[in-house]
Amino acid sequence: MTPTSLLEILASPTLGDVRHGFFTRKGGASSGIFNGLNCGAGSSDQSDAVQINRARVAKAMDVAPTELVSLHQIHSAVAIVIDDPALPRAKADAMVTATPGVALAILTADCQPVLFSDLEAGVIGAAHAGWRGALGGVLDATVDAMENLGAQRSRISAVIGPTISQRAYEVGPEFLDTFLSDDPLNAQYFAQGAGDRMLFDLPGYSLARLRALGVAEAEWTRHCTYSEPDRFYSFRRSVHQNEADYGRLVSVIRL
Repeated sequence: MTPTSLLEILASPTLGDVRHGFFTRKGGASSGIFNGLNCGAGSSDQSDAVQINRARVAKAMDVAPTELVSLHQIHSAVAIVIDDPALPRAKADAMVTATPGVALAILTADCQPVLFSDLEAGVIGAAHAGWRGALGGVLDATVDAMENLGAQRSRISAVIGPTISQRAYEVGPEFLDTFLSDDPLNAQYFAQGAGDRMLFDLPGYSLARLRALGVAEAEWTRHCTYSEPDRFYSFRRSVHQNEADYGRLVSVIRL
């Protein structure tokens, strides 16, 4: 089998015919704690292995490695337009494009990769949405940026890929207070954990945000990064296992 045939690529019918994939860690060139398809250049993995992994992803998406665009993700609510893949990597957490052949790539390791599509308008988007970005409005900013390129939110489909699930996302009381101060109704996304700990439903919260934006469809693939170590990297799991670093998953969409 060729290296790309070993890749595991999750897709959603909600995004229709647009080329996309939520890649698992399977089929990569990295070894050790990064074993698999680590696409995080910011990790301490060997840079050659990361480049091989990114090249395999690009080939699977039928683009050149130079057309696989990623961001310097900063947990913000900043969304930018990508029309030239050769531009320097920007500090942002979401990007949109109407340019065929440009592949938008989001890196995650518990945070949510969210892929967006309005096929009728020929506009796509991708967002990195951890709790801070989701609360700050990165999903809203992505939809707004798509509309500025001609999309209509009533036609936009959005899919949340593998992310940490509620049963694995334990947080403290100050985290709960942050969400309640934004909106008391956010209490519905928390369940009681041990002691003063709470369990936060990140994808549930984000699905509600997406639906409130008026998009046509919104779903979560229902894959938990923490709970499937053979398939997904997880920052939180790496901390619990006292590992020195962790790999990054990649999720990609292109026209």
